[in-house]
Amino acid sequence: MKIILREARTGDATEALIVKAGTKDMPLKKDGWNFTWRSLSKTEGAMLYKLITVDNPERLQGMLMLTLIDEEMLFMNNIEVSPSNYRSEGKFENVAGGLIAYACYKSFELGKQHYLGYLTFDSKTKLIELYQNKYGATFAMGQKMFFDPQAGKALMKKYLSLNLEEE
Repeated sequence: MKIILREARTGDATEALIVKAGTKDMPLKKDGWNFTWRSLSKTEGAMLYKLITVDNPERLQGMLMLTLIDEEMLFMNNIEVSPSNYRSEGKFENVAGGLIAYACYKSFELGKQHYLGYLTFDSKTKLIELYQNKYGATFAMGQKMFFDPQAGKALMKKYLSLNLEEE
């Protein structure tokens, strides 16, 4: 799926893609990544996606791992922006938003029955407010959070190159 990344310093647009990631695409902790993506890729039912720019597809900008729980509820297991996109000194500013929006998109594709359009995840405690305030997630309890269909559609409209009809 095509998205537009924004360079943090200039605001310039850069075309990017979110595509399935293969075993050879997994980033390494020694390169500054926080998660052990190779191990995560061996999780049963794992769906892994990478975010790359069109002009430099070898360089990962972010990674996403999803699983489908009980064949009906989509769960965002892991999301990580590349070390080159960390915080305010990062090259691109909307990598996480693009990946979350894509996960919401997949929740409409893969979610079933009462879970259609819902994306669930566990948040680190220090990120709960960020997910609520910046991305529109709903706090459930403990570290459990979710995006409902309305929040998901808002993110998809903001970050993805889609034509969504208003409901």
